[in-house]
Amino acid sequence: MRHFYLCFVAVLFLAACGGPAEPIWAPDADVARARYVHDGPPSITLYTVLATRDGSGAHAGLLINGSQRVIFDPAGTWHHPRLPERNDVHFGMTPLMVDFYLDYHARETFDVVEQTIIVSPEVAELALRRAMAHGAVPKAQCTIAISGILRGLPGFESLPSTWFPKSMMTAFGKLPGVKTKRITDTDTNDNHGVLLVQAGDPRLK
Repeated sequence: MRHFYLCFVAVLFLAACGGPAEPIWAPDADVARARYVHDGPPSITLYTVLATRDGSGAHAGLLINGSQRVIFDPAGTWHHPRLPERNDVHFGMTPLMVDFYLDYHARETFDVVEQTIIVSPEVAELALRRAMAHGAVPKAQCTIAISGILRGLPGFESLPSTWFPKSMMTAFGKLPGVKTKRITDTDTNDNHGVLLVQAGDPRLK
C-alpha cells in the first residue's frame, strides 16, 4: 500500500511535465532543413526546472550537441512553429532557440538549472540516436525517459533510474567536469503567450 501511495505522489509531483504522448513525426524535408550544427564541442546538457517556492523539481530536458544539436524535451509543452519535432525531439536548436526554450521555462515561479558536460563525439552521437529512437513520452515521465537515455551512455552509468528531476540533477552534478549555471527570470507572466512573441521575433527575419 505504501509503495502504491509513493508512486501516486510521484505522478502528482511531476504533473508539470505536461503534454500528450501522441506521436509526432515531422517530414524528412523539414528535419533536413532545420538541421543545425553547433561549433562547440560535443556535449550533453541537462536542464532542470525548479519551483522557486520550495525548490522542487518540475520538469527536465536534454540538449544534445552531436552531429547536429537537438533538444529532447520529454512530455514537455514547449514548441516553436519554426522547428520540426519528432516524438519530443526538437531539431534546429540554434543559440536563439535555446534562449527561447529557457525563456519559456524560467519565470518568477521557476528557475532553470543548466548542467553541461563535454563528451566524446561517439557518446554525443549515441545520446542523439537514443533520444531519436525513444518515442513519445507520456505525461509525468520526463525524468525517467531522460534517465533511460543517459544510463546507457559510457561515463553516465552512475546516474539513477528516477522519476524525480531534482534527484537526476543532483546525480548529474556529481559527474566529472560538469559546469552548472542557474537561469532566473523575474517575469510574472506564466509564459503561455511567449511562443507568439517568439514567432514574431525580428531576429528570425
